[in-house]
Amino acid sequence: MNAIQLHRCFSRDALVGFALALGAFTSAAHADTVDFTAPLNGWRNSAGDQARYTQDVHYPAVAVSTPEGQSVNALIAGHIKAAPKARPGTSVGTLVVNGTPMPQRIEEDGTFSRPFAFGAGSNGVELRTADGTRKRVQFYDAYTGKTQARLRIVLAWDTDGTDLDLHVVSPDGVHTFYADRVAPNGGALDVDVTTGYGPEIYSSAAPLHGTYLVYVNYYGNGNSGSDMTVAQVTIITDEGTPNEKSETVRAPMRKPGELTLVKRFVIP
Repeated sequence: MNAIQLHRCFSRDALVGFALALGAFTSAAHADTVDFTAPLNGWRNSAGDQARYTQDVHYPAVAVSTPEGQSVNALIAGHIKAAPKARPGTSVGTLVVNGTPMPQRIEEDGTFSRPFAFGAGSNGVELRTADGTRKRVQFYDAYTGKTQARLRIVLAWDTDGTDLDLHVVSPDGVHTFYADRVAPNGGALDVDVTTGYGPEIYSSAAPLHGTYLVYVNYYGNGNSGSDMTVAQVTIITDEGTPNEKSETVRAPMRKPGELTLVKRFVIP
C-alpha cells in the first residue's frame, strides 16, 4: 500500500469512525431523556419469581395498571423527562418488546408502566416517543426453568377514548375475554384496557393443537370525534426460538357494537 492509498484508507476509516461516534452521541443524547426502572440491562435470574400477569380491573380501566407488588422481573416501567405536556392520559409512545411493537400510554407526569411475561434467554425492550426519542435495554434471564409463552396474541388500536376487546376461542372451545380472563387450559388475557390504545395480550405456555379464532369487539367510544378506529392483532408463536413466527393483521372497526373475526389460525 503506497502513501496515497494509506492516506485514503485512513481518511475513510476516520470518517466512518467519526460518523459512528456522532450517531452514538446523538442516540445517547435522546436516550438520556428516557429512564427505565425495569427491566435493566445485563444478566439476571428470575428463579422463584412470584410475578402476576393479570390486572386487577377497577372500571373504568383508564390505563394498563401494574398490579401492586409486581415483581421487577415481570415489569416494564420508567419515566420520560420533560415529557410533552398534554391532557392527562393522552400521550402515547411505542413499546417494542422482542421485535413486537405495541402502544404504551405515557401518563401526564411522564411515567409509564405495564406487567409483561418475559421468557428465558435474551430479551430486548425499546420505548419510542412521538417526538423520536427512544431508548433500548437488553437483558438475559438465565433461569432455564422459566415458563415460556409459546403463543402470544397482542391487540392494539390507534385511538384514545375507545374500548376494543380481545376475544380468543381456543381449539377446545374455551372463550377467553375480559369477563373470563384465565382459562382452564392455561391461556390467559393479561389486562382489559377500556379507554384506548391497549395493548391487551393473550398468552399460553402450552397452546393446544388445532384451530384458534381471534375476534375483536368494538365495545364503546367515549370520544366526541369519529367512531373509526383500526385494530392491530399480532400473533407470535414459539417466541425466542429458531422457529419463531409473527404475523400482524389490521382491521378497521367502524362503530361500537361491531364484532369482527380478525384471524383464524391453526397450531399443528
